[in-house]
This record gives sequence, structure tokens and C-alpha cells, in this order.
Amino acid sequence: MWDDAFPSFLIGLREGLEAGLIVSILVATLVRAEARSRLPQVWTGVLAAIAVAMSFGAVLTFTAASMPQTAQEAFGGVLSVIAVAFVTAMVFWMRRSARNLSSELKQKVTGALAMGSGMLILTSFLAVGREGLETALFLWTTAQAAGESAGPLTGAAIGLLLAAGLCWGLYRRVLKINLTKFFTATGVVLIVIAAGVLGYGLRDLQEGGVLPGKTAYAVDLAGSIDAGSWYSTLIQGVFNLMPTMTWLQVVAYVAYLAVVMTLFVRGVRVTAPKAKPERKPETVTQRSAGASGEGSAARKPAVRRRPVWVVPAAVVAVPAVVAGLFVALGRPKPAGDQTVAVSETDCGKGFTAPEPGRQTFQMHNTGRQASEVYLVDPSTNAVYGEIEGLAPGTTRDLVATIAGGTYAWRCVPASGKAVTSKAVTVTGGGAAKPVAPVSEQDLAAPLKSYKAYVGKGLDTLAGQTRALQHDIEGGHLDKARTDWLTAHRTYASLGAAYGTFEDFDKKIDGRADGLPGGERDKDFSGFLRLEYGLWHGRSAKELTGPARQLSTDVAGLGKAFPSQDFDPGDLPLRAHEILENTLQFELTGDTDEGSGTNLATADANLAGTRELLTVLKPLLTDRAPKVLPTVDTDIDRVQKLLDAQHDGGHWTPVEKLSDADRRRLDGATGQLLEDLAPIPDLLEIRKSA
Repeated sequence: MWDDAFPSFLIGLREGLEAGLIVSILVATLVRAEARSRLPQVWTGVLAAIAVAMSFGAVLTFTAASMPQTAQEAFGGVLSVIAVAFVTAMVFWMRRSARNLSSELKQKVTGALAMGSGMLILTSFLAVGREGLETALFLWTTAQAAGESAGPLTGAAIGLLLAAGLCWGLYRRVLKINLTKFFTATGVVLIVIAAGVLGYGLRDLQEGGVLPGKTAYAVDLAGSIDAGSWYSTLIQGVFNLMPTMTWLQVVAYVAYLAVVMTLFVRGVRVTAPKAKPERKPETVTQRSAGASGEGSAARKPAVRRRPVWVVPAAVVAVPAVVAGLFVALGRPKPAGDQTVAVSETDCGKGFTAPEPGRQTFQMHNTGRQASEVYLVDPSTNAVYGEIEGLAPGTTRDLVATIAGGTYAWRCVPASGKAVTSKAVTVTGGGAAKPVAPVSEQDLAAPLKSYKAYVGKGLDTLAGQTRALQHDIEGGHLDKARTDWLTAHRTYASLGAAYGTFEDFDKKIDGRADGLPGGERDKDFSGFLRLEYGLWHGRSAKELTGPARQLSTDVAGLGKAFPSQDFDPGDLPLRAHEILENTLQFELTGDTDEGSGTNLATADANLAGTRELLTVLKPLLTDRAPKVLPTVDTDIDRVQKLLDAQHDGGHWTPVEKLSDADRRRLDGATGQLLEDLAPIPDLLEIRKSA
């Protein structure tokens, strides 16, 4: 956490000191001008600036959270580049302005005193507001880069508190700091940090598809550097330098450092012009008194003044309210704009004409029987969406794309007659396109291709498990560990999810969970049994029996698979289920028995999913042409994250992943699963509605 906190600590300290110095100068000027009664106006402007900055941070957070994964990356990349521009401008501005800041602000206060309380509030607001917005933006981008908010927020809080203490000491003249040297030194460090933020932002833009070259790597040290080590974590957290960087990142990093650092260092060496002599405080007092009409105050009738808390409360509340309205009005509509009731006698209760576009309906079975539910065109019986087996008392989402046309609900209870709701008409959005029905014949060719792929893989697996058996029988346990991983990856690439291989999967890749003896139970067999033994110091003699049994079971599966009952309707389910297992078991490390190769298994699962999508491609392209390009992008993203975690046969164990890497991998896999979710419905074998 502390490595992620340092950049935010530095920005909090520097921006806090800048804002604090400005406030100190404003307060000192008013005190010297004997205008203490105007101090609340300064604090009102400061509070307004703080409220705007915090509201801005809240809006940024909500905006990113409500976007899809790729859009989040593009959004974060753009803001990272903007943050770098702001920080760079801030560094150069303070270098130029530090010597003359006091005299310039005093002149502004003089003018504000002459023009009334509103101008003094505005002066303090503008003086502090820029630093507040820069701080909010930079904190948001560093939190995005770190993958967590605790470290950056903690660092910023410490920096701001320290800055407040320094400003108080300077104001009370109990501290003496060479501010020119301070801002120069912190400026150099911030330029280095900003270069890393720029590289991170460009990488996000590449991942989001805005910039090209996301696979053109200039540096790839993922295999030779432990991403979880303290030094690697420190470098990544402070400087945003990653073990794997593209050419665009490297070129931008070097170019930014070379240009900006050179200009900054040259500017420091230039002798600044002497500051103009300050005006005497007495002049400020006289001018403000004359301009404000204090001498004639006694001749004016008493004016009822508003409570002193009204303006400060308003300037703090208004930004918060505006941000809240932005969040509330910009929030995506929750799934299920309409709740539609289903029963044996009343189908479609609560259904009204929806808006054109992709809509989600919450189908709630209020009856006593399970029911099939269809969204249809009652005149042609074309089906636009369906749910099978909606149990009594349950609610499920049905997603359908609505366009111009006529729609009704048709409910088919388990026993009884079909009931059709009253039809509604939707105008606009073009002509409605029904979901093209899929038959067993449509899935016959993909199923044949996939079974051929699995059959070939099982032949390869049989040879690999025999080699593994011979390794163990010969006492070559080091070689056995290598061959074990090769064979296990082959098996994982065959899509053994949710009973694809019937009872053979439990024998070949079953877990020890639930067995009375755990890993020592006599019924614990297969790959995971051998993994436990090979990585827990078991002898070749102890492992010979399980190795022979594994070879026997794999050979048995190879013989049985051609005649196994593989329902064509199950094929589309595998597109989602394989990686669902991956997220549940492999990316949690739940099935690790000592080898630390869960990510290798996840990589093989990804290859199996890719193969399955290849055979389903013709059917998907006709029905949902945008699905596969989106899924392909998701798969590439997950693949790159997995590739960064291995060097040849050595894989990073899940428990040694950095928090940021684990979040990225889990998030990318979750996004992939979300985009794969429509495939089973798109390719479901439909019955007559």
C-alpha cells in the first residue's frame, strides 16, 4: 500500500502547500489591512473550492464505474494524459510564480476589497480551486494505476496534513523553508512520476482500442522479474514502470522525461526578475474603506443581514448537489425496467410498450407451475426471446432487442394450454428482427468439428500420460513435474466442464474436497493426486500406482468418448461454462495442490474456449455479428495478462500475484464471461412457441 501512497503523498504535500501558501497570504494581507471581518469570505471561497474538488472526484469515480471494461480503460487513459498535462503546467507555473506570488495575490485582494464580498470569495475560490481540481484528478489517476484507493488516499491525506502544518508554521514564523528549493526538488520528482502516469495512460488507451500497438512490446521482463517482490512493487507503485511495456509507452516515457526535464532544469537556472515592491498595507486599508463606503455607513438605514452560515453552507452544498444529480441522472437503468408476471391463467401482466433498443425484462412466475416464456410477434409467431423452465415464485431476466413491431408474451405452463398476453405496438427503431431459431441440424457440423478436436486431444493426452507414468516408474521426478504440467494443460484445453466427460472427469481431474481422508484418501486420484505427491516430496514408489491409474483412465476416456451422449444443445453452454470454472477455481488458486500452475490451467482453458468459439463462429456471425469481435478483444486482453505471468514453464502462483495484477485478471475474465453470456441463448435449440 505504501508504494502506491508515495506519489499521492507528494502531490498532496505540494498541492496542499501551494494552496496553503495562497490562503496564508490572503489571510495575512487582510490582517495587515485591518480587515479581519472579511476573513469569513476567504474561508467561504476555500470551502467552495474544496467542495468542487471532492464533487469532481466523485463524478470521475461514478463515470468510470458505470462504463464497460474497455470504455473504462479508454476513459482512464484520457484522464491520465490530462492529469499529466495539468501536473506539468503546475510544476512550471510554481517555478515561475513562487517569487512574485505574494505581491500578485496582495494586489488581487486589494481589488477584491474594493469590489465587495463576492469578489473576495471568488478570489479565494479561484486561487485554491485550481489546486483542488488538479489534486482530485491526479489522485484519481494514481488510484486507477494502483488498482486500489486506500494507498493513494492515505498518502494524499498525510501530504495534505503535513502541508497544513508547514503553512501554519510559516504563517506564525516558527518555520523557515527555502520554498524555491522545495518546489524545484519536488518538481523534479513529480516530472518523473508524471512520465510513468503518461505511460500507464497510453497503455490504457491501447487496451481500450483508442491507440494501436497494444501487442508491440519493447520490454518484456515478466518472466525474469518477480512481480510480487518488494522492489518490483515499489517501482511499479511509485514510477508506474511495468515489467511489460509497449513501444508507445517506452517512447512516450523517454521523450516526456527528456523534453520536460530539460526545460525545467534550464528554467531553474534562469535568474528571475526582481519582484515589484509591495504596496503599503495602509493604502489597502484606506482604499478599501473609501470604496466600500464605510464612512457613510452611519447615514444609511440598517439592513437586515442574512445569517453568517448561509453563504458558506450554500457554496459547499451546491457542488455536492450538482454532483449527486449527475450521478443520479447518469446512472444506467437497472436490469429489468419492467417486471412481467407469468402464470397459468395470466401471462404478461405489467407489460407495456417498451422503448426501442436492447431491453431487459424481469419475468416473475406468480403461478404454481413451471412455465416456458416467449416474447413473440403474435401475428407471425416469430420469437424474439425466451426463458425455459421458469419455476414458480422465481424471477429471471430476459434480454431482447426491441425495434418497430408488435410484441406479446406467450406462456406455456408445464401442464396446460398456452396463454398469450395482449399485444403492444412499438414504433421507431427500424424493423424488428426475430432470433433465428437453431435446430439440432444447425449444431451438427459444429458438434462434429468439436468432437474431432477433443478426440485428437485425447489421443495426444494418452501419449503424455504414458510418458508421465514412465517418468515416475523410472524415478525421474523432476522430468515428471514438467511432463505433468504438459499433460494437465492438454486436458484443461479440452473443455471438461460440467460433465462433458461424464464420470471420467472426476477420476482424471477430481479434487480431494469432501473425501474423508483428503489428499491421502484412497479415492483421490488423477492429475491433482499426482500434483500433490510430486510437489510434496512423495517417493516414486508411492506415486507409481496413481500414475498407472491415470493412464488407464485417460485411455478409457479415449475409447468411450466417441460413443458418449453429447447433447448438441450443450455445445453453446461450454462457451461460458469453461471460463466460469476458471474464474471459480483456477483464478482463486482453489485447486492448487502445490505446483502453483493454476494460471497455466487458466491459459489452457482459454485456448479451449477459443477453439469452441471457432466452431460456433458461422452460427454466431449470422445471429449476432457484434458478439465475436467483442469476445475476441476480451480474450486477447486476458491472454496478454496471462502471458505476463510466465516465463517458459514457470508460472506465477496465484497467491503471489500483486493485488493490481489479480484485480486486472479477475476483471478482464469477468468482462469476458459477461460478453460470453448471451451465446447460450443465441444458439439455444428452440421449441415451438
